[in-house]
Amino acid sequence: MFEKIVIANRGEIALRILRACREMGIKTVAVHSTADRDLKHVRLADESVCVGPPSSLESYLNIPALICAAELTNADAIHPGYGFLSENAEFAEQVDSSGFKFIGPSADSIRTMGDKVAAIKGMKDAGVPTVPGSDGPLNDDSKRNLELGEKIGYPVIIKAAGGGGGRGMRVVHSANELIESIQLTRSEAGAAFNNNIVYMEKFLGSPRHIEIQVLSDSHGNAIHLGERDCSMQRRHQKVVEEAPAPGITPEQRTMIGERCASACKKMGYEGAGTFEFLYENGEFYFIEMNTRVQVEHPVTEMITWVDIIKEQISIAAGNPLRYQQSDIEIHGHAIECRINAEDSKTFLPSPGKITLYHAPGGPGVRMDSHIYNGYTVPPYYDSMIGKLITYGNSRESAIARMTGALSEIVIEGIKTNIDLQKQILGDEAFIKGGANIHYLEKKLGLN
Repeated sequence: MFEKIVIANRGEIALRILRACREMGIKTVAVHSTADRDLKHVRLADESVCVGPPSSLESYLNIPALICAAELTNADAIHPGYGFLSENAEFAEQVDSSGFKFIGPSADSIRTMGDKVAAIKGMKDAGVPTVPGSDGPLNDDSKRNLELGEKIGYPVIIKAAGGGGGRGMRVVHSANELIESIQLTRSEAGAAFNNNIVYMEKFLGSPRHIEIQVLSDSHGNAIHLGERDCSMQRRHQKVVEEAPAPGITPEQRTMIGERCASACKKMGYEGAGTFEFLYENGEFYFIEMNTRVQVEHPVTEMITWVDIIKEQISIAAGNPLRYQQSDIEIHGHAIECRINAEDSKTFLPSPGKITLYHAPGGPGVRMDSHIYNGYTVPPYYDSMIGKLITYGNSRESAIARMTGALSEIVIEGIKTNIDLQKQILGDEAFIKGGANIHYLEKKLGLN
C-alpha cells in the first residue's frame, strides 16, 4: 500500500480523500492555492504545499507544480479527485512518467473515453447499448449528413466529441437547420475544446439520466455497484441524485451493470468509473463514461456499504478488488442534495464569510463538507460547498430524513440553494419518482 498520497484537489472531495487515507494508515499531502490555505483538509493533512495563486490555471491545473509537490514531500501517488485534472490524460501520463502513481485509469483509457466518438464505438463493440446516431464523426458532406438526419429521425442533437458538462451540443428539429447547426457546433467545439470533431445522435424527448458505478482492477476483475438516478438537473448540472433509481428492476440492473463491468474488462480499465446513460421507454442508451470518482458517489456507498475512495486507492496500489459481484447487495435508499453557495432563484454565486454553520444530524444523515464557522467561501472556484446525504430503509424514509435534514441545516453569511432543495424534495413529481432530465428546468421556468 502507498505510504503517502498527494491530494490534488480542494474542498469537500479533498477532505473525503484525506479521511479515507487516514483510515488506511496513509499519510497525506494537501496542495492548495493562496486562497485556500484555510481549507479544513489543509489544516488536517500531514503536510501541505502551496502550489500557486488563486487562479485554477496557476494552481490546481498547474501540472509541474503538482508533480513538484509530490517530489518535495516524497509521496508515492497523486489522487486527482473530480474536476480539475481528474480526466486529463496528459496529467496522468506525466504523473506516471515522473515516478508516481496516478490514482485513476491509464492515460490511454482517459483519452479514449474522453473522446465521445471513440467511447461510443468502444461501447458498441463491448455490447453496451448506445443512442442511434452517426456512428462516427460528421464530415463536410452535406448530402450524407442530411441522409443521416433522415435515417436517425428528427429531432437530432449535434455533439462535440471533446465536449462535456452540457457544453458543445445543439438540438436540431428539422433538415433545414441541420447543416448550419453542424457548422456552428464544429466552430464552437474547436474554440472551446481544441477539437472540432462533432457527431450526431437521436435526441430523446423525455429521458432520465441513469448511471452505473463500476470498479475494475489490473487483475482482470470488474464489478458494478448498481445505478443512480441523476435526472434532477439544471443547465445539464445535477442538483439531486439518488440510488437506486426509482422504477429500475433488479433484472434491468443486472443486465446493464454486467455489460458495463464486461466493457471494463475488455478495455483493461482500472479504477472507479461511471457509465452514464439516457433511459427512455425501458431502454438504456450510453452517452459517456466518467473516468474518475463522481460527486454523487456517496449515495452508492450508502446502499452498497462499499467505500469507493478506499477501493480506488487500493486498486491503484496494484491490489485485486476486495469484492466479487456476488458480494454486492443493494440495501435501502439514499438521496444526495448538492449544497451550493448561490442564490436559490437567480443561481448567481454567493462567495463570502460563513458567520454561522450548523450541520444536520440524526440517523441516516451524512454531511460531506469542508465548511466551518468563520470559513470564507472564495469566488474563484465551483460554488458547491457540501453534499447532504440521507439514507433510509425505503425511498420514503430517505426523503423524510432529507426533508428534516434540510430544515436543520444552518448556513448564514452567504446565500445557498437550500430553499431550492426544499422545494424539490416537496415536489409531487420528485416524490413519485422517475421525473425526466427536463423536469426541473420546466418547473423553474428555465426553458
